[in-house]
Amino acid sequence: MDKKMETDDLETRLHTLETRVYGERRIKSGKPAKCAESLARIQAGLTNTANKRERVKILHKKIEDLMKYLDPQFTDHITVPDAMKLEFILAEEDFLLSQAALLEQVSSLQPLLDSTYIRDVPEHATKLQRLSQIHIKEQDQTEVQSLEVKKLFEEYNKMMFLLSKQFTQWDESLRKMEEAKGIRPVEE
Repeated sequence: MDKKMETDDLETRLHTLETRVYGERRIKSGKPAKCAESLARIQAGLTNTANKRERVKILHKKIEDLMKYLDPQFTDHITVPDAMKLEFILAEEDFLLSQAALLEQVSSLQPLLDSTYIRDVPEHATKLQRLSQIHIKEQDQTEVQSLEVKKLFEEYNKMMFLLSKQFTQWDESLRKMEEAKGIRPVEE
C-alpha cells in the first residue's frame, strides 16, 4: 500500500513538473507532454548519432583518459625524477637556509609572543584609547588656557604701558611744579 502511495506521489510530482516545464501546451496529438518520454527520445537519438559517427565513438572511448587527466591527483602520477628534484633543492639552498634560520629565530622568540604582555594587549589597547581621549581633551583645555593667558598678558602689558605713561606725565607735571616753586633747579 505504501509503495502504491509513493508511486502515486511521484507521478503527481512528475505531472506537476511537466506542467511547469511545458505549461498548458500539448503535443500535436492532443495528449499532455511527458518529460520522461521526451528525454528518452532525445537520449535514443543522441546514442544513434554517436554510434553512427566514428569520431564520437573514439571520443567516448577517450573520455576515461580525459577524466584521468582532469583529476587533480594526476600530477602525483607524473613525477619529476629525483635527480631533478635534487637540482631544484640545491639551486635554492641559500634561500632555504636563510628561511630555516628565520624560522629558528621565530621559534626562539615564541615564548615572547606567548607572554602575558602580548596576551594583555587588547586590555591595554582599551586603556590606551581612554588615555588618548583624555590627552586630546587636555590638549584642547591647554589651548584654551594658553589663549586666556596670552590675553591676560596683553591686558597686563597695556595696563603697564598706560601706568608707565601716566607716571611719566605725573613726574613731568611734578617736575614743572617744583621748578615753578623753586624747589628744584631748572634743567636745561
